[in-house]
Amino acid sequence: MRQESTKTEADNGRAVALLPIAVFLVIFLGAGIVTKDFYAMPAIVGFLIALFVAFMQNKTVTFGEKIKIIASGAGDENIITMSLIFLCAGGFSGAVTAAGGVESTVNFGLSILPARFAVVGLFVIGCFISISMGTSMGTIAALAPIAIGISEKTGFSLAICIGAVVCGAMFGDNLSMISDTTIAAVKTQGCEMKDKFKANFLLVLPAAVITIIIFLIITRDVRLSSTTIMEYNLWKVLPYILVLVGALIGINVFLVLIGGTVISLIVGVATGSIAVADLFNVVGDGVTSMYDITVISIIVACIVALVKEYGGIHFILRLIKSRIRGKRGAELGIALLALFVDLCTANNTVAIVMAGPIAKEISDEYEIAPKRSASLLDMFTSVGQGMIPYGAQMLSAATLTGLTPFDITPYLFYPMLMAASGILFIIFRKQN
Repeated sequence: MRQESTKTEADNGRAVALLPIAVFLVIFLGAGIVTKDFYAMPAIVGFLIALFVAFMQNKTVTFGEKIKIIASGAGDENIITMSLIFLCAGGFSGAVTAAGGVESTVNFGLSILPARFAVVGLFVIGCFISISMGTSMGTIAALAPIAIGISEKTGFSLAICIGAVVCGAMFGDNLSMISDTTIAAVKTQGCEMKDKFKANFLLVLPAAVITIIIFLIITRDVRLSSTTIMEYNLWKVLPYILVLVGALIGINVFLVLIGGTVISLIVGVATGSIAVADLFNVVGDGVTSMYDITVISIIVACIVALVKEYGGIHFILRLIKSRIRGKRGAELGIALLALFVDLCTANNTVAIVMAGPIAKEISDEYEIAPKRSASLLDMFTSVGQGMIPYGAQMLSAATLTGLTPFDITPYLFYPMLMAASGILFIIFRKQN
């Protein structure tokens, strides 16, 4: 009887089932507003409180049954695979950074860049770095000092220089095959990484090209007063190249990341950047840096499992369905859902993990290709993450340069154009 009752409620949908998500948003945003620091409360604490609320709901389901439900949700093949990929990506990031790959890759790009294209180059190099190492935060941290130097030498606004860096960082955050956002989008929608990359790249390419043109126009009269010798080692760039090429040609992501990690360690030891005694430490540091997002993904999976069991996802589906017509409306619904959740959580990976199951239900209902729904999820969470002043990317860029997020916002052309490109894609692209 209990199972039949629960099934009926899930089929009909219940708004109250969304209470755990609402509680998280209220607590998370409330703490940020009160303390004026949106990172004052760790996201994991907010999600644990939300999970507790979910357990307190629906007395018709016993505690033991709820444990089985969340165990099933957390043990889902996609969640386990996603968590393992997070850890492998962290290991690669730790190894390649310790080997000096970030610095060499940045210096290599700048050394072959014509001086008059310095600001445009920051965007282009940011695109390459972020798509190679899969992290917008790492890209901003690597290029912010370069942006400051270019600003000092040209006399051009530092806000424009760091704006170009943030734009480039968000390009790769959305596209990189080792980015946690791409991993989450692909796994929640059930498509291949290379398929999502191809579909997503064609979608954002116009935005990237127009961004380059805009930066060229606003910096056309700027010239570097001097040049600086940028030292680099091509061997240290090699791991990035191999990981990117391996991912593009479809090699299993675990093999790509593990292979990249091993090659980074070999290069690091051979060049003297990594001591043999520190081999395991640098990998371990990278892996531990991914613990938070891995645990959050598991807890979110537990919450979503209970919300779905109680009928929350079906309620949202019915709500969205009542306001959309056909595939275009469904795609717009996925885009707005992804953007809204990111604005509330200030974390695009968490936003994808939360919105992913709902987006999957919508895409299945309206027969939207998984690579398309994954692209929309990743794109519109990146749009929000690249622009919100309380997001980690903007706060990091502001802190590293001594600016405020609001100084940088007017020059975030790429996220703005990415949103426009996504909407035009939905409206005008021929439906399958």
